[in-house]
Amino acid sequence: MAVPWIPLESNPELFTSWSSKLGLDAERFAFHDVYGLDAELLAMVPQPCSAVLLLFPISAGYEQRRRAADEEWAARGDDEGLLWFKQNIGNACGTIALLHALANSPARSAIAANSPLAQLFASASALSDPAERAALLQSSGALASAHADVAVQGQTAAPQATDDVDTHFVAFVRAPNGELVELDGRRRGPMYRGKRVERQEDLLSVVGQWIQEHFIDQDKDSLNFSIIALAKADGSE
Repeated sequence: MAVPWIPLESNPELFTSWSSKLGLDAERFAFHDVYGLDAELLAMVPQPCSAVLLLFPISAGYEQRRRAADEEWAARGDDEGLLWFKQNIGNACGTIALLHALANSPARSAIAANSPLAQLFASASALSDPAERAALLQSSGALASAHADVAVQGQTAAPQATDDVDTHFVAFVRAPNGELVELDGRRRGPMYRGKRVERQEDLLSVVGQWIQEHFIDQDKDSLNFSIIALAKADGSE
């Protein structure tokens, strides 16, 4: 595994800044806090929601469930419609989740041509081997620089790159076939969740239910969860 990075804070303003530095039009799309999973709190997020990022604790129970699911995982033919990145850089899960959200959602249309993100996604799309895509990320100076800049700008003191962090970011998007899919660089590939997302406007509520049942309810003793939505920017049409 490559030299680890400083972990990112779960902070929508920083995520929007990171994305803007690399090519996203932040006047069209931005990241927003999700303050809770009740309907009235979800309604505070601008619609349609393009993607959802979750920060959650890596508990012993979660690791047991993850390993069991990974043993049963099998690639699907329609994975070709998704851009998935394997994580080979320690503590880079925040950046990997951001890439998954931007590459596999309507927000991709707001990425400037020839920007670092546009070039990265074009190069990655031409590679079918996950190891080659992971190597592409490791060699991206623009990606490493943007991550390093944002990692030290959080509201809390940034941990060291070598710290043992017990939380992890994943992204949820609506797959091209309308299914809910979880994208996690620690897994073997895209994880289809057996839930239909009929419209892009339904994504946040479907993801919220999944997070409640399969993350929060499974680790009820932990409060270390954070949810951020990628959606239209405030004031955008």
